[in-house]
Amino acid sequence: MTDLTETLALWRGRSDPSEGHGGRRWHEIIQPLRATSQKGVAFTGFACDAGVVRNQGRPGAHKGPQALRRQLANLPVLACEALFETGDIAPQTRNDHDGLERAQDELATHLAQLLAQGLSPISLGGGHEIALASFEGLAQFLAESQTTHTPRIGIINLDAHFDLRHDSRPSSGTPFRQIAENCHQRGWPFHYYCLGISRFSNTPALFERAKTLGVHWCLDEELARAPIASTLAQVQAFIDAVDHIYFTICLDVLPAAVAPGVSAPAARGVDLAIIEALVDSVSRSQKLRLADIAELNPDYDIDQRTARVAARLVAKIVDAWWPNTPV
Repeated sequence: MTDLTETLALWRGRSDPSEGHGGRRWHEIIQPLRATSQKGVAFTGFACDAGVVRNQGRPGAHKGPQALRRQLANLPVLACEALFETGDIAPQTRNDHDGLERAQDELATHLAQLLAQGLSPISLGGGHEIALASFEGLAQFLAESQTTHTPRIGIINLDAHFDLRHDSRPSSGTPFRQIAENCHQRGWPFHYYCLGISRFSNTPALFERAKTLGVHWCLDEELARAPIASTLAQVQAFIDAVDHIYFTICLDVLPAAVAPGVSAPAARGVDLAIIEALVDSVSRSQKLRLADIAELNPDYDIDQRTARVAARLVAKIVDAWWPNTPV
């Protein structure tokens, strides 16, 4: 973990003391996480884009957690008043090794500990290689805490890409294929629903692999045409069929005009209003256990446009999730 003092220094923003209790912002209530901290939302940064580099994407997402915190800091305090900062996990490079796998293992262990403490973790990416760590953290926690039955984890991913690629070296394009293999090794079912898929950003081999693995998906074009109520009903049916939800948002699911600062900008993308409706629905679920947001690349952001949208989505998760966090 990086120095928590430096990370907390990023949480700076406007103060309106004359507005009283109702004028508070996130930077005024965020606290360093301690062993005695009560229930609340815990933020962890994954300052890593080694998987993006391996996947031949444009680097820069390792700066995402810092840029996102700067936007989160000024948000108004609404439903949730218990916010905790845990710092960043970053790869430790040695010689020709980029440190990706070690960083993923560290984040997974950290998230399992947060869950065991009764906290609601949200991880700030970083490349979408964060997904393997998030899932493994939840899997470790459930394997240790639930021994009576096989857990059914549902993964809901808002993304233009399946990230099911078969490659000799894991990357930001492989995490959900790795998770499928992880589930197979554990003897657990693989439940994966990806919304926002672009027909022109995924090869036929990836669509075929998705079919073989029993993946549910919805194309960006279909999301634009379908009544939102119908889409939300399908998502709810998926949630009803599992015990736990891991929710992940890849910012390249949004149009490039809305989210230019990503590793792989979308040619079309999904309208923000649709994404927000999905975020609200999933976050209100009684089954959400942890979430992350990935692929914020400040090097290519315009007027912090992507960081602002990412902060809004994180805020919607927090304030929809918080009243319904599992006990």
